[in-house]
Amino acid sequence: MTAALKRTPLYESHQKLNARIVEFGGWEMPVQYSGINEEHQAVREAAGLFDISHMGEFFLEGEGAEAFLNHAVSNDVSKLLPGQGQYAHLLTESAGTVDDLYLYKISGDRWLLIVNASRISEDWEHFQGLHASWKGGEVRLTNQSDFMSGLALQGPNAVRFVDEIFEGASGLKKNDLYTCSFQGGGEVWVSRTGYTGEDGFEFFCSNEDVVALWEATLKAGAGQGLIPCGLGARDTLRTEVCYPLYGHELSLDISPLEAGLGFFVSVDKECDFIGREALRKQKAEGLKKRVVAFRMTGKAAPPREHYPVWSTGEGAAQIGHVTSGTRSPSLKEGVGMALLDIDFAKKGTAIEVEIRGRRFPAEVVSKPLYRKPA
Repeated sequence: MTAALKRTPLYESHQKLNARIVEFGGWEMPVQYSGINEEHQAVREAAGLFDISHMGEFFLEGEGAEAFLNHAVSNDVSKLLPGQGQYAHLLTESAGTVDDLYLYKISGDRWLLIVNASRISEDWEHFQGLHASWKGGEVRLTNQSDFMSGLALQGPNAVRFVDEIFEGASGLKKNDLYTCSFQGGGEVWVSRTGYTGEDGFEFFCSNEDVVALWEATLKAGAGQGLIPCGLGARDTLRTEVCYPLYGHELSLDISPLEAGLGFFVSVDKECDFIGREALRKQKAEGLKKRVVAFRMTGKAAPPREHYPVWSTGEGAAQIGHVTSGTRSPSLKEGVGMALLDIDFAKKGTAIEVEIRGRRFPAEVVSKPLYRKPA
């Protein structure tokens, strides 16, 4: 029997705004309100508000929490001060990616982890397995995903009115986090991270507070061009700046190095971590495949996930597949990312993308595909 789809506490709010609802990772989520292109441009030029309540929230506490987390993830969490966060990966021993996540150091022995909605169960099982054999100090794990919600406020105008919602939030630096409350309610965690390539903030709060917070944010930003945005714009925005999506650019079969995310892998950090030796082996032997950015160079329908990618010329062969693809609202052309054999992953390489049985010319280009105007 198919499990019933979940709904965030904002489901009725989305209906009132005439959102188009779709299934995403086991949830009923808004894919668009006014339209993907309009919402995309609002985030690039003004501000957009996203419901991210489907994502998971784990807390780690205890005097051994930092050491435990540093053993569990690819990045070096020991570099973080209270109120700072970073992007990292959970890995298998063979360097397959269990998930990518954001982690924040709330205080000396308390951490907040934001994980992908489709991987909450797998991540929780992974952490519990590591915890069962952990002997490096007390660690308490709590999965609060069913009781917490989140909003993402993105766009260049967000900083102009965020202080109306949370006083002092505009003073946060990139990847900072601070703890506060909303209208006398429970704890709210405000971060300045983002998944669109624009400046912005995230609010994580209790399910009971999120509807009022959603409405207050929309009201505060009404004069700055803020509109509600759905998953469609979230996907085109993150694809333009080449941010990975789990199950596309990262998976149990794709390591962070193969995904082009080596900057977030601290192979030489002092402590050992899951997947370290496999990553070292990949570095020593050289990668066999890598996720690259590409743009279509001729007229064609937009590239989409799973489309085959071919080499060109005599003896052409399939060399990989599209992991994410779209028509870029900002660039007005077909763009995407693809997992290719390493011999074809160099910038400037001519490739062909198979679309509905026909091959169309494309070119490997530098990341990101979109850069903000100077």
